[in-house]
Amino acid sequence: MLIKSLNLKIVLVVSDAYWPFILLCSLVLIWRPSLRLFLFGVAMCAAAAVSNTGYSWWMWTPGDTVDTSTQSIIGNGYHPDQPINFSHKLHAGDRKIPCQYCHSSARRSPIAGIPSLNTCMGCHKLVNTDRDPIKFLTEKFEKDEPIEWVKVHDLPDHVRFTHKPHILAKVQCQECHGPVETTETAEQWAPLQMGWCIGCHLKKNVSTSCNTCHY
Repeated sequence: MLIKSLNLKIVLVVSDAYWPFILLCSLVLIWRPSLRLFLFGVAMCAAAAVSNTGYSWWMWTPGDTVDTSTQSIIGNGYHPDQPINFSHKLHAGDRKIPCQYCHSSARRSPIAGIPSLNTCMGCHKLVNTDRDPIKFLTEKFEKDEPIEWVKVHDLPDHVRFTHKPHILAKVQCQECHGPVETTETAEQWAPLQMGWCIGCHLKKNVSTSCNTCHY
């Protein structure tokens, strides 16, 4: 649940403690006792009182691109233009190329990695060489120049996320990146906020200790 009227954003996920809601309701009613917030406070207190499992909450301010997911109800998501309109639908969907063929670092390091031009040219020395994007790709390859892709998923510096344990635990790419096999250029599909990550960890019964992600 996202509450815009507080000039903060609040995420609610099922957990085993509901005392933060009581505190939150008290602060809301004291801080700005308008009718809307009064009703919100009453509803939250009631939910905490009647719930068997309770809730926990997170409040945050947005990072560089965090909280700009395409699943957000208050925005269109972060979907930057790229030097080449690389189609994940064509490659991962239609052609059935595995994600880790291009993002081979994902199973062995913190980052998924961007494929080198050698990987791209392994196919495109022969495939669709007359198309403008491939001509651009070939020119960069021959000049030994990198393609300056625009970073899409940008976590805050205090978060230590690594792809390796997630891949080894058989977490599917789509769980965080959405149905990439049906999309064109890369976009931020998931909110990537603390509450969203913890919700997944709770669901999969893995550690939610602070030093899992903050060390």
